[in-house]
Amino acid sequence: MTHEEAVSFIKNAVKGNQLQYWADLGCGNGTFTRALAELLPEGSPITAVDRERQRLDIDRVNFVRADFVKDNLQLEELDGILIANALHYVADKAALITRLEPQFSAQPCFIIIEYDTDRRNPWVPYPIPFDKLKLLFALLGYQRVSRVSERRSAYGSGNMYCALIQK
Repeated sequence: MTHEEAVSFIKNAVKGNQLQYWADLGCGNGTFTRALAELLPEGSPITAVDRERQRLDIDRVNFVRADFVKDNLQLEELDGILIANALHYVADKAALITRLEPQFSAQPCFIIIEYDTDRRNPWVPYPIPFDKLKLLFALLGYQRVSRVSERRSAYGSGNMYCALIQK
């Protein structure tokens, strides 16, 4: 996915014109970290987290090498969390979301990018199609779960979606 495509894919999920502090969990090579950095107000910091060392030469981005599922990240006062193509590696999604909630400064806000499929494969061991994501967050007390964009997956696994979730 090109930078322009990533920006276009998440732009309707990034709101506000005041400084915001975000985390990108499972950031990988930084495709969506870069898009988020472009869309957030100037000076908004981002903490990018991945198990593998990443070289993210992006202003305002602090990289932390950690496993966001197992490690205690101690990210406090967050305005939002982006999880792009990484939630499908998490078996117990409800436990992760519950554990992340205290990291927010106010009401939790997630941007989730995932494949809209039930099919498991070695690269998507715990898939979560949009309808199941919506149900999961509803069971956890979230009133607003909306699909903000959708696109064809480059890997032939159907569509990808971008969801904005707010409590």
